[in-house]
Amino acid sequence: MTIKELFAPSDMTTGTPWKKIVLFTVPMLLGNIAQQLYSTVDSIIVGRYVGDNALAAVGSAAPIYNLLLVLFMGVSAGASVMVAQYFGAKDREGLSKSIGNAITLTALASLIIMVVGAVTIRPLLKMLGTPASIIDWCYSYLMVLVMGIAGTSYYFIFTGILRGMGDSVSALVYLLVATAMNIVLDIWFVAGLGLGVFGVALATIIAQITSAILSFIKLMRMRQVFDLKLKYLKPEKQFAGLTLKLGLPSGLTQMIFSAAMIVVQSLTNSFGETVIAANVIIMRVDGFVMLPNFSFGMALTTYAGQNVGARQLDRVTEGAKQGTLLALATSFVITGLVLLFGHNIMGLFTTTEALIDMARRMMLILAFGYVVMAITQCLSGVMRGAGDTMTPMWISLITTVVVRVPIAYGIAYLTRSPEAPNGSYYCLFISLLVSWIIGGVITWIAYQRGVWKKKAVIS
Repeated sequence: MTIKELFAPSDMTTGTPWKKIVLFTVPMLLGNIAQQLYSTVDSIIVGRYVGDNALAAVGSAAPIYNLLLVLFMGVSAGASVMVAQYFGAKDREGLSKSIGNAITLTALASLIIMVVGAVTIRPLLKMLGTPASIIDWCYSYLMVLVMGIAGTSYYFIFTGILRGMGDSVSALVYLLVATAMNIVLDIWFVAGLGLGVFGVALATIIAQITSAILSFIKLMRMRQVFDLKLKYLKPEKQFAGLTLKLGLPSGLTQMIFSAAMIVVQSLTNSFGETVIAANVIIMRVDGFVMLPNFSFGMALTTYAGQNVGARQLDRVTEGAKQGTLLALATSFVITGLVLLFGHNIMGLFTTTEALIDMARRMMLILAFGYVVMAITQCLSGVMRGAGDTMTPMWISLITTVVVRVPIAYGIAYLTRSPEAPNGSYYCLFISLLVSWIIGGVITWIAYQRGVWKKKAVIS
């Protein structure tokens, strides 16, 4: 394979399924690792140079920020499915209109998020009972991220479009550039200039804007595949409507998850700053352990989308089987490594031994769930790529609202004692493990039913 071919769109409708999936997944996995480094480096630098309370502030802000992103996430998810299917069908006009409408919808979503975020951030922090010792840091961190949301939004939408056409290598390169920039700016702003969590957020926004610009330049050079002209930026009911129809369930899924996380964050806050900080460490490590699952799931979304567009359903099911088995094996190995070296990994974030031990015990509870999530992410990715975005939404609704939140609060209530008036903090992770297992079972059943096979965007 030449360098030129490596950076070109990939047709996943031909060739051995597992090879196509692996070639697409590896760059995306590396990219997701780099993406995870954004938040991880933020946490390490803040924890080391500012303190455990600042680390807790960054973690407490995450669920609110994710909730504000749901509108954009919907546009991005819908666009990715449409791009993959029109690319697989070799429909240049449809592909051009899908991309143009996605760019316009992203601009509108960014404007809405900026306005809504500026008004709601502090009230949400107060409503959640964010400790007074960290609330100003949380607010500062979130406001910078929200004001720079356009750069973040376009970074994700442009790289999502590239992946929909099978080009995961370009997205990786631009992400590596942004990650390196983010690390350098983090150290300079926090350790050098003493800007604290404000500096961390500022570094992230600058890096993501840079990556968005590089991705846009790449798209402008792909004239052999589609046209990026002003006429395609005009919203059309067929394409804008389909993008939202496909994307809103994914956006709602993220909103449900983020809302549940906010509710659980309120419970987490009741346990105090130490548990909050331990939870931040776990979520950062969790992000890395989950990366193979997310990467294979995203690869199978593109794979399924292109092959559904090409009317090759038998190839979709074969790829789903092979991709899921690869994801299971990879997740099993990585989870084992994290458990084996857990103490050393947790020690990257803090020198407080009690905090390290608490985080390590929490990770032990979640271990089996990561393997189960390989099934959930891969089969959900196939259903989304085929155009069935509603089924994963309902599964998410059941596992987060019906399962996780009640179990978390129920265990907390039942374990109250004079020594732990708010209950055991283990409730946070036992509830998460149970929801993952139930979600995996429901996803497998939904995939086997095969409703997703009738949901293609292109008739």
